[in-house]
Amino acid sequence: MNLVKESVAQMKGIPEEKELVEALQKAIFEITFNKLDGEERIMTCTKITDMIPEDKRPKTDKPSKEGTITVWDLKADGWRSFRYDRVTKAEACLF
Repeated sequence: MNLVKESVAQMKGIPEEKELVEALQKAIFEITFNKLDGEERIMTCTKITDMIPEDKRPKTDKPSKEGTITVWDLKADGWRSFRYDRVTKAEACLF
């Protein structure tokens, strides 16, 4: 099963789900994914605690539902989530 996930990630040219979550904790990413309605969305997001307003930071370390990644959307200034299997591109942003 893990080999399948690894192969899919390689074909799409994106990190595996666990690696992407870890990378989001260290950097800002531009994630391109297809919404459930099929519309493509590009989101600038992170999981870096210092980038999240203090009053919006998570109170617990509750993990996201498997297959879903919850992030802080820097442009919408709010929490958003996306399904990992719908990600088509993941690029670290240089600021």
